[in-house]
Amino acid sequence: MNMSHRKTRRVGTAAALVVLGAMAGAGAAGASDFTVDFPVGTACNFPLRVDGTGGNRIDRTFTDEAGNLVRILSTGTGFALTFTNLSTGKTLSLPSNGAVTRTTPLAGGLTRNVLTGHNVLFLYPSDVPAGPSTTLFTGRAVFTATPSSDYTLLETHGTSRDLCAELSD
Repeated sequence: MNMSHRKTRRVGTAAALVVLGAMAGAGAAGASDFTVDFPVGTACNFPLRVDGTGGNRIDRTFTDEAGNLVRILSTGTGFALTFTNLSTGKTLSLPSNGAVTRTTPLAGGLTRNVLTGHNVLFLYPSDVPAGPSTTLFTGRAVFTATPSSDYTLLETHGTSRDLCAELSD
């Protein structure tokens, strides 16, 4: 996967999911609308656009006495999301819902990410399991992420919804 796709993933994941603590400072994270385009074969087997509006998240960073990062906690209401199959124009909208993300640093630059509530997870062909996939998880999902944003999905509990399948022609 080339770097431009990795950059899209980081931006898309941080914006659409508010996962990984991209807004790592303590306090309120201001909501801002966004649009992210995923090239064919990255998030779905067709080019996918994700538009997000609203949302109200609070991000808190926790450190130990030495100032080392221990955990990032992001809570609140996520974005209202509209997914568009750019090949067909078919759209799917999801309302803003509550979610919590706990990100914990691990050895070697890995992070362990625990998502609860309503969260969309984009998996690329380099991930485990291999994508492309865009899935709404309602309940709990746990994955690790490498410094280069390769994900390994470890477990899920609750329901999952295959958004790529719903947007297919």
